[in-house]
Amino acid sequence: MTSSKQGQQQSCFFSLRASLLLLAILTLLSFTYLSLKYSTPPPQVSNLSVAPEEGHVAEDLSDTYHSPRVFNLNYDEMEKNFKVYIYPDGDPKTFYQTPRKLTGKYASEGYFFQNIRESRFRTQNPDQAHLFFIPISCHKMRGKGTSYENMTIIVQNYVEGLISKYPYWNRTLGADHFFVTCHDVGVRATEGLEFLVKNSIRAVCSPSYDVGFIPHKDVALPQVLQPFALPAGGNDTENRTTLGFWAGHRNSKIRVILARVWENDTELDISNNRISRATGHLVYQKRFYRSKFCICPGGSQVNSARIADSIHYGCIPVILSNYYDLPFNDILDWNKFAVVLKEKDVYQLKQILKNISYEEFVALHNNLVKVQKHFQWNSPPIRFDAFHMVMYDLWLRHHTIKY
Repeated sequence: MTSSKQGQQQSCFFSLRASLLLLAILTLLSFTYLSLKYSTPPPQVSNLSVAPEEGHVAEDLSDTYHSPRVFNLNYDEMEKNFKVYIYPDGDPKTFYQTPRKLTGKYASEGYFFQNIRESRFRTQNPDQAHLFFIPISCHKMRGKGTSYENMTIIVQNYVEGLISKYPYWNRTLGADHFFVTCHDVGVRATEGLEFLVKNSIRAVCSPSYDVGFIPHKDVALPQVLQPFALPAGGNDTENRTTLGFWAGHRNSKIRVILARVWENDTELDISNNRISRATGHLVYQKRFYRSKFCICPGGSQVNSARIADSIHYGCIPVILSNYYDLPFNDILDWNKFAVVLKEKDVYQLKQILKNISYEEFVALHNNLVKVQKHFQWNSPPIRFDAFHMVMYDLWLRHHTIKY
């Protein structure tokens, strides 16, 4: 009886071992099959490429964008779908609707006011709008001699009038509204209006982190002094023999330090003041053509029209500002066509520039030429110009929460 039970136990044991062995073999065969199936490389496709559609960012521009493919896709969607409603309120002869002028260092504000009205993005139907433009111009107020205090009152009364007259602000508490100002008086005039500054999108030429600029909400407007006095430079690296150039007013601490440390240097062309017109015709602009790097220190604000000048004339801009959210910074990789420094780097400025090899300089210069069109205003606007880049930045910010 005992031997019979032992035989049955042994039989069950060997049966279990056989089952486990069979299961192990099947598992091994399964893994081998799957491994062979999914590790086999896909068939190679030879020389198949898709040509970029007309107007798209070409492959040779890929170095200047954070993501050229994403930019292309979003830009196409923006052109097809983006709609902006302009509030019709306000007399164009006073502070509303139309630009003060399209010239000077605050021309960017004027061009935007004009471009938005003649662009495909404008809609007369507010129910189709993604964003709402508040068309009040602090630059026009400045031109009429309005004080800062009165500017704030005028802006507040105008916006509060829109809020009480239309239902659109209250749907999002203003998150889908925006205003545009290039002159720093516009920033000052709205500083006291927290409901406007904190809720709406601000497109400003002085996007400094230390004065309330919010990068993921607000938009950095490029300050462009137009019209340019001379044609665009570029593809002329052999003619650029001056290491670095700057001339201008000493209206900020960093500019005072720059002039004091480097004005007598033999390799850096640093002037202690603006170049007098008496020295010759367009001498200031022509020095951009001869220089490899153009120093762009902040003035009364972090921004400077000299950055756009440098880009236009083919001189690599050297940004010398703290807390500056550069225009189109979320689209363009500024390190590919500019030298971005902190103000403390001014003391090592010459050595920093001399440490840039000739090959690196040429690469920066070539990329700079590619982005020139993004810093040019046109009327009527042209694809990929400054207006369209600002609109693209606004498009990226148009997704809002409905309260």
